[in-house]
Amino acid sequence: MKRFSFSNLMLVVGLVFIYLPMLILVIYSFNASKLVTVWGGWSVKWYVGLLDNSQLMGSVVRSLEIACYTAIAAVALGTLAAFVLTRITHFKGRTLFGGLVTAPLVMPEVITGLSLLLLFVAMAQMIGWPQERGIVTIWIAHTTFCAAYVAVVVSARLRELDLSIEEAAMDLGARPWKVFFLITIPMIAPSLAAGGMMSFALSLDDLVLASFVSGPGSTTLPMEVFSAVRLGVKPEINAVASLILLVVSLVTFLVWYFSRQAEERRKRAIQQAIEEAAADSWKQPDVRRAQAPEAA
Repeated sequence: MKRFSFSNLMLVVGLVFIYLPMLILVIYSFNASKLVTVWGGWSVKWYVGLLDNSQLMGSVVRSLEIACYTAIAAVALGTLAAFVLTRITHFKGRTLFGGLVTAPLVMPEVITGLSLLLLFVAMAQMIGWPQERGIVTIWIAHTTFCAAYVAVVVSARLRELDLSIEEAAMDLGARPWKVFFLITIPMIAPSLAAGGMMSFALSLDDLVLASFVSGPGSTTLPMEVFSAVRLGVKPEINAVASLILLVVSLVTFLVWYFSRQAEERRKRAIQQAIEEAAADSWKQPDVRRAQAPEAA
């Protein structure tokens, strides 16, 4: 019988420490009592009551919208930055550029939020934009630090790629942009998906930056929850958090599933190409042997 090692014990303890609070949150979202810490039986009235809480649901929709926009923009900008850092190795200021790309990873969010607030105020005075802070300013703020995470993830994947595949495509006449979109992008698709999910989660979770650059009518879910928790946790908060967990888990599963399918198709295509090339190499000597007597 295999012994239960200390490492397995620590693994179980770590998983319980991470996921037990989420499980308790989901269970208490079905609590019939108005007191969050007192169990009063099973009920779904708090989920039904969310339909009447327009303020809370509005913040949920707003946060999901900003998170989606942030994920798209961060993946685009982060991928370009990663491509420059890994493929264009010799240019003046490369070290400075790499430092600027990764600076948001170590910069305190309070400093970043205050800097962006002063920037938006100065821009409004100089060029008249933005006239008011809202969803757009929050989206810009979230993109600034999420793109850095994407750049780090994609850079690691780009350094592992076999450049001979791209070089072979260019030798066959493919233009660089075609190689990038048809060969490079599919090979780094899992990293793009991981970076997009990370950006989505970071944007959905952010409180500090949104507090600095938001304006009237642009309250996000973390801001709404933080304001409500200061007066006591409401049962509706548990219901909303459970729905967010469900949505994020579902999206994560779909991204993982389609990424795995794409990776398997890519491996099958590579294996098929190798087998076809091997078959052609076996056929060529036979053709030469058949042509030799005719030439004689």
